[in-house]
Amino acid sequence: MKFISWNVNGFRACLDKGFEDFFKAADADFFSIQESKMQPGQAEFSPEGYYQYWYSADKKGYSGTAVFAKKEPVSVQYGIGIDEHDHEGRAITLEYDDFYLLNVYTPNAQRELARLDYRMQWEDALRGYINKLDEVKPVIYCGDLNVAHNEIDLKNPKTNRRSAGFSDEERAKFTELLDSGFVDSFRYLYPDKIQYSWWSYMRQARAKDIGWRIDYFVVSDRIKDKVKDSYILGEVMGSDHCPVALEIEI
Repeated sequence: MKFISWNVNGFRACLDKGFEDFFKAADADFFSIQESKMQPGQAEFSPEGYYQYWYSADKKGYSGTAVFAKKEPVSVQYGIGIDEHDHEGRAITLEYDDFYLLNVYTPNAQRELARLDYRMQWEDALRGYINKLDEVKPVIYCGDLNVAHNEIDLKNPKTNRRSAGFSDEERAKFTELLDSGFVDSFRYLYPDKIQYSWWSYMRQARAKDIGWRIDYFVVSDRIKDKVKDSYILGEVMGSDHCPVALEIEI
């Protein structure tokens, strides 16, 4: 099966930048997006052969996630079941017979780590949620997780030590999640590979490849050997992020 995840940084804008062409060419079994920045009915996109599930933030033009799936799920959950975390459209879970697909747009800690305390609360709540899922069946967890886990995952680690997405606290929470029984599929297959999935719009960062790897496919440890490939589609334009992909037999 083929999974794609992409922070589109505004679905309506991305539609005008070739999203539909890439969607068709990718021919994924599951296509997850983050940062849709829209409410239901604000865009026309109904790909043939896919079920679609949208989760919008209460605040218009902010956050939001969606999943397109060729196979109808057994169940769908919007949010993680905790009210304080379920108003920004950040998590959709599709349940299938053999696994859960969890699509997440992790809160950004913001400039000067203004939202770091909330981010820490989110991380603990999400970890509790995903571990409960994992007790039932394996989890495929994807999305813009807003953290570069290790120094290899961003171009300039030394100057970004206290930047949002590379704080010691955020990195430690990601380590904690992995230690609870999960694997970063890309780093599992390619321990030394340097490749990024997000670039600032400033200072020609993408052209110079001054980027960060903050988009992931994380899988339950017990299915890591079923991963056939995990890769980054850096050539795909349309957002400040590029898509990431997972191929797995499960």
